[in-house]
Amino acid sequence: MRPQEDEITDDLFVHAPLESGESEELASTPVMFWRETWRRLKKNRGAFIGLITILLFSMMALIGPLLSEHSYMEQDLARSNLPPKATALEWLGFDGFDVNGKDQYEARDITESFWFGTDEFGRDLWTRTWKATQISLFIGIVAALLDLIIGVVYGGISAFYGGRLDNAMQRIIEVLIGIPNLIVIILFILILEPGITSIILAMVITGWVGMARVVRGQILQLKGQEYILAARTLGTTNAKIIWKHLVPNVMGSIIITLMFTIPTAIFFEAFLSFIGLGLQPPIASLGVLIEDGYKSMRFFSYKLLFPAIVISGIMISFNLLGDGLRDALDPRMKK
Repeated sequence: MRPQEDEITDDLFVHAPLESGESEELASTPVMFWRETWRRLKKNRGAFIGLITILLFSMMALIGPLLSEHSYMEQDLARSNLPPKATALEWLGFDGFDVNGKDQYEARDITESFWFGTDEFGRDLWTRTWKATQISLFIGIVAALLDLIIGVVYGGISAFYGGRLDNAMQRIIEVLIGIPNLIVIILFILILEPGITSIILAMVITGWVGMARVVRGQILQLKGQEYILAARTLGTTNAKIIWKHLVPNVMGSIIITLMFTIPTAIFFEAFLSFIGLGLQPPIASLGVLIEDGYKSMRFFSYKLLFPAIVISGIMISFNLLGDGLRDALDPRMKK
């Protein structure tokens, strides 16, 4: 006798041939968000090369000055304007010959070699170039981190509380945006003495505005989500909602903005030093070296070549890394 259609019998159930507890195991190891981001970033050749280049320049900025026995401020007019010379690299032009085809090392009876040559005061350009890279990276990173802290706090508070507070805070941002950034920086440096601290503070005056606007826009999109409403219902304080729920979810946009802020700060420092408002000799920065090399570019082009290569490599690498992070942190990108 056939069972009725709505009748359930034991023979309708077939147990899966799995051992005890095997059915509850995951098919594969779960992929975390940052691990997946790193995997996508490695697939982006341009971004990965940019990351390697940044690490290489950073490492050389730290150990490069230690590879020479000369300080970046040590002067000796007897060895002024020596061309680059390095053993086994003569075929690349590091042979010590000037534009007239004369071996300056032999003519002056100088036995030691200067890999990047020397400037008009006889200072070692190898040491000065990597010390300048160290100072420029320090200025760029510190200025960007201060922009990050101020921008995240300002933008987060403005977006989360909204209302009149948001309107008042945004009017302040609009005033700062209306004033040309370069004019504010130049005026601030003219008031203070040129130096690393004054340059960083001058950049921070208006540099945090971009970060604040990005954070505000992201939090405005997120603060109405269900998990935020659930946190409010459970009695979570506003501070915890901002720092434990909202800010971590906008970390991708913050990192991307930070990657583009660092090269911008390095460029501003180099520009200010080039026009004479930045760091002053004998302190070395990439802008200072480029300004010195520009004056004697016709006869001693190597003075301009090496710092120009370093700052170009840093700027391009940070932009490539920023583009790669933007793609890697976007969950809609399928690679």
